[in-house]
Order: sequence, then C-alpha cells, then structure tokens
Amino acid sequence: MERESMEFDVLIVGGGPAGLAAAIRLKQLAAERGHDFSVCLIEKAAEIGAHILSGAVMDPKALTELIPDWKDKGAPLDTPVSEDRVLFLSATGGRAVPTGLLPDCFLNHGNYIVRLGDVVKWLGEQAEAAGVEVYPGFAGAEVLFDDNGAVKGVATGDMGLTREGEQGPAYAPGMELHAKYTLFAEGCRGHLGKQLESRFKLREDADPQTYGLGIKELWEVPAANHKPGLVVHTAGWPMDNATYGGGFVYHLEGKLVSVGYVVGLNYSNPYLSPFEEFQRYKTHPEIRKFLEGGKRLAYGARAIAAGGLQSLPKLTFPGGGLIGDDAGFLNAARIKGSHAAIKSGMLAAEAAIEALAAERQRDELGAYPQAFEQSWLHDELYQTRNFKPYMKKGLYWGSLLFGAEQKLFKGKVPWTLHNTADHTALKPATQCEPIDYPKPDGKLSFDRLTSVFLSNTNHEEEQPCHLQLKDASVPISINLATYDAPEQRYCPAGVYEIVRDESGGEPRLQINAQNCVHCKTCDIKDPTQNINWVVPQGGEGPIYQGM
Repeated sequence: MERESMEFDVLIVGGGPAGLAAAIRLKQLAAERGHDFSVCLIEKAAEIGAHILSGAVMDPKALTELIPDWKDKGAPLDTPVSEDRVLFLSATGGRAVPTGLLPDCFLNHGNYIVRLGDVVKWLGEQAEAAGVEVYPGFAGAEVLFDDNGAVKGVATGDMGLTREGEQGPAYAPGMELHAKYTLFAEGCRGHLGKQLESRFKLREDADPQTYGLGIKELWEVPAANHKPGLVVHTAGWPMDNATYGGGFVYHLEGKLVSVGYVVGLNYSNPYLSPFEEFQRYKTHPEIRKFLEGGKRLAYGARAIAAGGLQSLPKLTFPGGGLIGDDAGFLNAARIKGSHAAIKSGMLAAEAAIEALAAERQRDELGAYPQAFEQSWLHDELYQTRNFKPYMKKGLYWGSLLFGAEQKLFKGKVPWTLHNTADHTALKPATQCEPIDYPKPDGKLSFDRLTSVFLSNTNHEEEQPCHLQLKDASVPISINLATYDAPEQRYCPAGVYEIVRDESGGEPRLQINAQNCVHCKTCDIKDPTQNINWVVPQGGEGPIYQGM
C-alpha cells in the first residue's frame, strides 16, 4: 500500500506551547497580510495537551505578545503567585533564603501557577479557531527530504504493524505531509530533531545538551494545608552536595498542589534512582506538611533540556527549523520553559511568513536565528547561561557563585562556562556506594507501577518496540557488567528489568515498553548511547489530564 500525501505551506510537528504558538502566529500574520497560507500541526498524543507535563509556574510575557487578550478569552491562568519560598533542606529541617538575597530569576511576582496541559489544550482551541488544521493522534515518524536534500515534510507512522514489524490485519500506511517549511516542536530530545541535528551538523558549534529528569505528582490536599499561589523551591536533601537536583511545591486553586523533583542527568552514581529520590523527598517535614491527609491524583515524568544558551544548536536547516525544547529553549535557572517555547515559535513563524510572502520555499529561514539574537529571550538566556555549569561545582559553592554573578553583575560577566554530555558522567558501579532506599508507605511514597497506573499510559503490545537497542548484547556485556544496569533505576516507569529464568541462568534485559511515559531519559542517560527512543503508534503513551 502506497502512502497518500498532503501539501501545506507550513507543517508543524508537535502540539506543545512552541508548536501551537507558531501555528497561531502564522495564521495571525497571514490574515494581516491578506494571505491564506495553509498550516498543519500534528501531535503524537491522542488529544492536544495529553503528553504535556510541567511544574509549572508560567511567565505570561510571551503569551501576552501572542494573544494580548488571553484573559478575556479564558486562558486557564487562574492562580497568580502570591509568595516565593526558597529552602535549603537538610535531612530533618530547612533554612529559608531571605527574599532580598535571591537573584531576580528566582522571583515569581507577576507569574502564574498553571496546569500546563490545560493551557496547551486552550492554545489548541485558539489555533483551530484561527484556521490551523490540527491533527492529534498522528506521530511524526520519519523526516522526508526533496531531491536537493532539503526537508520537505514528514511521514506519520504506519499503524497495525506486528511486533516483528510486519503488516498485520489492521495495517494502514502512514501519511506523507509535505510543506514549504517544516517546524519541529517535539519537545525535549525530539526523535526527529535528534536526526536533523546529526544530518545537518547543527551541534557543530554548540555544547552538548544537558538535561534534568522532572518527576511530578498532582495532589488534592486538606484545606488547612493549602495556600493558593504559594511557590516553594528547594535544594539540598535528599541529593548529596555533589549531585544537582531540587524540588518544588506549587499551590494551585481548588486545594490542588503540584509536587515534583528534578534530578540533573549528569549524576555519577549508577545506583541513584530519581524516582526513589522523589519518593523520599515527599517525606521531608517541610514537604509532608503540605501533603499529609491528601490524595495523590496523577503522576508523570519528563526530561527537560537544561544546557541553556551555549547548548542551543543551530536553529535552521534547508526547509525548516527547531523550536521550543526540540532546540533547548528552557531557562533552567528560572525553572521555566513555556514562555521561551512560545517566543521561539513566534520568531520562527515570523521568519516563515516573510519567506512565504517572498514566494520562497525549502531554503534556510535565516531571519529566525537573527531575530532570536535580538530578542528578550536571548537576553534572558544569556544572563543565566552559567547556571548549570556552576551547579557542577557542588550545591553550596555553585549556588554562591551563581548568586554572586546574578546579584553583582546581572549575569553580564565576560566568561561563559561549558556543558558536557550527561551519558559520560556515570562512574563504574565498583567506584560507588549502593543507595538503600526505604520501602514506600503507600501514603506519601509509592512504587513505580502504582505510579505509572496514574499516568494513564497505554501502548498496544502487538507493535514494534519503540525502545530500540542498537546492539542487543550491550545491556548485559557493558551496562550490567560495568554499571550494574542503571536503566533499571533511571527509568521512572519500570520499563527496564534485568531478569533470569527460574533456574537462575544467564541474565537478560526485559523491556516493558507498554509502561513508557515518553520521558526520554533512557535515550539521554544510557552510558553507551545504545537505546534509541522512537515514536510508537500515534495516540499512545500517557494521558496527562491537566499536568
């Protein structure tokens, strides 16, 4: 069966803040110019917003530029920040940092605590109202190139394949979507974005990207524990001083609290489990006081790009560009990315409209990176560019250096520190101490499988595994032998297991792909870079309801 094809002026792959902002801006500018450019957006989740997971405290600056009357149009930014608290935790207590000592990037006056999935769902409605063709449930599985080597679009994934990759009884081929320009907005560690970076050497002049794994739960808590608008950020325990990590507690409306923990994926001890660290975190006296007596409603996990300005790749290539976290537009120091994603999508859209109006196609959108370099987003990322490299120096020393740089120089120092790839950081297991994690109590702390159940994750088992091994021998010969199989611990969904048969024979790696919450941690942290995350069938994965 041959693929059918459709033609558009602009194709956007990914329905998060960046992709939807680009789509909306394209339609706004087309209407202003009196053009009827066609814009198509595809999203691998079953519905817009279903794969979105973030803390989240949102700076509305970019949204206001995109849709100035967002309040009147009912955007779900309902909880303005009322108070900031930053705590350094020990095992039993915590010390608050006086507000006057906090760098401006840690202050949230004028920002909103949001459920980002709800915000994205609303953006999807705005895009459709503007005339964007929005197709959820379609995963961009393959980049398509024209005869000159320029990107001409993507093909969506085939449906109805068997585990062996053969055509099953319900087989349906993917669709080819062609465009004059294609914008990739897949989010952190995008499957296609990674391929584009390699093909067009987009990282030739950039640092390696560095990442964090964010794990989050949504709770309903007793009214006495709830303080709408309170933003709590923590550093220190349960991480040791040499390992980057931090937690957050955000008080939404309606007695809802978002609690989460981010572990920098440049940690060195292969015995560390980000999931278990998060479960420990909730038992701390300063955190449990908000959650005790409450009910856990939802769970999810997602990697975030944290390298900053020096880890941004070249943004464009013949036929399109990278936007949002597909490029790495996140300000790790501010613990915010949605405003940066929206702004990057707008900048790319403005460049694409200029090109289309000039009747160009499939060339480089050079106006996009030029506009970024002149934007407030570049200034913001430049100011905080040394945050993640400083954190490699240890929690207290790194915090002191970064704080001094921000308070005394506003980040405008003559040096730029550099990032290294996270997968190179693991030490052999023989050089590290195992970590004895407590058993979950079922009240504040929980096991992986119970947690994954709350993510509403589902994958059809009779399909090719979307977690591919480049060499099937490596998980045992190298990962288990040298690092004691760290994939068993860094995965927050219990996807990877080392199993033996009943006779205690040779170990093997078992991949429970149906548990995958699409966090991409395995693709990032695997020490041999042997795991390649590719898209499963469209519409599968977690269903986050307003996470």
